[in-house]
Amino acid sequence: MDVEIAPGLFLPDEDLVLDFIRSPGPGGQNVNKVASAVQLRFNTACIRLDDWTRQRLATLAGRRLTKDGWIVIAAHRLRTQEGNRRDAFDRLAQLLIAAKERPKIRRPTRPTRGSKERRLDGKHQRTETKSLRRRPLAD
Repeated sequence: MDVEIAPGLFLPDEDLVLDFIRSPGPGGQNVNKVASAVQLRFNTACIRLDDWTRQRLATLAGRRLTKDGWIVIAAHRLRTQEGNRRDAFDRLAQLLIAAKERPKIRRPTRPTRGSKERRLDGKHQRTETKSLRRRPLAD
């Protein structure tokens, strides 16, 4: 059965592994008893992605990507296990959506003649303003 992590984004169930671990940080006695943090592991090798998207996903994942090709997302921001589970799935969905987007290619442009003239006019006006502040020359 596929898991829907975002509207229209389904992942095979066998590519996802959920581990529930104890949450780090302060919290008193309860934090030592309850496994509310979630560690989501996602296998990038099994999903059907083109090479460009797979490479971009590896770049965006950064240190969350293991040598075996698994993306590990740890979620422990929220207090409940279900909230952390949803947070982990949301972060994985954002990562996959960002990997599918192709960045806009920047084409270098040159300033127009009008913009150059406006810039120089502004400089001349500033020079004139500052020169009027000076003391007049004594004859």
